[in-house]
Amino acid sequence: MSRNRTNALVIPQANAALDQLKYEVAQELGIAVPQDGYYGNMATRDTGAIGGHITRRLVQIAEQQLAGQFK
Repeated sequence: MSRNRTNALVIPQANAALDQLKYEVAQELGIAVPQDGYYGNMATRDTGAIGGHITRRLVQIAEQQLAGQFK
């Protein structure tokens, strides 16, 4: 049975940049991200806050890029 991964990256090379962004956002929020990559011991509120801030930052980056294209 094959799995349909909805969170697969369109550009696999972006994985390192997204990981870096995750650690930057977590540090800004004062949330310690587990170095072993296991998030099972983190509060849902913390992981959600990190994800929400990442989304906001990615939207902001995209808006800035689009604004630069249409000048």
